[in-house]
Amino acid sequence: MTLRLTNTLTRRLEAFEPQVPGQVGIYCCGVTVYDLCHLGHARSYIVWDVLRRYLQWRGYAVTFVQNFTDIDDKILNRAAAEGSSMDAVSERNIDAFFTDMDALNILRADRMPRATRCLDGIRSLISELEAKGAAYSADGDVYFAVMKRPDYGKLSGRDLSEQQEGASGRTATAEEARKLHPFDFALWKGAKPGEPSFDSPWGPGRPGWHIECSAMVREELGDTIDIHLGGADLIFPHHENEIAQSEAATGKPLARYWLHNGMVNVGGEKMSKSLGNFTTIRSLLESGISPMTLRLFVLQAHYRKPLDFTAEALEAAATGWKGLNSAMGLNPGRCPDALGPELSDARERFIAAMDDDLNTSAALAVLFELAKPLRALANRLERGDATAAAQVAAPNVQQAAALLGELTGVLGLQAEATSAATGPTEAEIEARIEQRRAAKASRDFASADEIRAALLDAGIELIDKPGGVTDWIRR
Repeated sequence: MTLRLTNTLTRRLEAFEPQVPGQVGIYCCGVTVYDLCHLGHARSYIVWDVLRRYLQWRGYAVTFVQNFTDIDDKILNRAAAEGSSMDAVSERNIDAFFTDMDALNILRADRMPRATRCLDGIRSLISELEAKGAAYSADGDVYFAVMKRPDYGKLSGRDLSEQQEGASGRTATAEEARKLHPFDFALWKGAKPGEPSFDSPWGPGRPGWHIECSAMVREELGDTIDIHLGGADLIFPHHENEIAQSEAATGKPLARYWLHNGMVNVGGEKMSKSLGNFTTIRSLLESGISPMTLRLFVLQAHYRKPLDFTAEALEAAATGWKGLNSAMGLNPGRCPDALGPELSDARERFIAAMDDDLNTSAALAVLFELAKPLRALANRLERGDATAAAQVAAPNVQQAAALLGELTGVLGLQAEATSAATGPTEAEIEARIEQRRAAKASRDFASADEIRAALLDAGIELIDKPGGVTDWIRR
């Protein structure tokens, strides 16, 4: 089997082949550190953490680089509002980033460059572009000349001539008046009064956002990397501009594969501060949501599709996680190399799902299938069943539990401490039954079926009886 990934650049599902056999260089666009990370960051970094873990599990030596953007207008604005400094705002939010990512069991990157620590590389890259005629200076600013790149727009599919027509008639700002083309973008911005600035051949100022990533990619991984990652909102202009400036400088492809995750919606609407539906990772975890529930919720959807965040969907994920976590509690140790036919088949189906463009939803289905008998056994142990302990020691049970532990590790799911009762509480079960009853009454049978399935995954079987009565048993 071969891992296949959807390459945004080619718009095709392609077999993954790294430049150097057995080695993979990955660059993941990181956060601009002006605030706490939100649910969109959680989605992106959980998904790319799973990609990294899966590649490592399949035997690749992975170098994973993720940057911090610590020079930006948003950081400067936050510092001004607080009466602090750019460095203070950045450091506080970098610390918060690590706290949130560690809670979600996201592996720390091998290297985490910062824009402020890559200034020599940034200035050097801008100078190269200027020398090649791909950039020009104007009143202390330096701009990239998009018309020098005939293939500009190849990642996003945007046509410059159409964009220019759409911009006609617009009143030009002072900055736009300095540009040769309306869509030229800043590589270096001349300093404004009172702003932090850095020396350069073009006068004091600071780098533009796009050139920062191009310089950090080159400094950490070289001219061409295997995989470049980010959210779909970065395709244009950020990643489009990275490609233009990097490839103008080196004459080589910036990345062989471009992967982008879908956006997060809240109740069907795009998550944004202006709509008041903006949710931070910190607030979710502090509200009592388990980190692994959040991780499972993210992985239940394909990474390229939009993810709709609702209370009902999160509750269903919580129910599913309780059942899975219960099964993981058997903790048998390392998975043996030789597995029985059924377990070998389960492992191969997990690999097939992940090889199919990281289909974590299908991979989770394999995990729930493995977990079902283990969860029932764990429930019997909890109830003090005298025969259950002997069954746990059986080789086939030990192998199944070990395989479950190995595969959940690939997805970054780790067992969490539970209360004395395994699975959902009686109150939680009754609440879900009531939600199901309401869904059926409104003829929303799909939601009713989802609730039944989620409870079954958690070891709770519903028994519908005449008169609209629903009983349940733990399995």
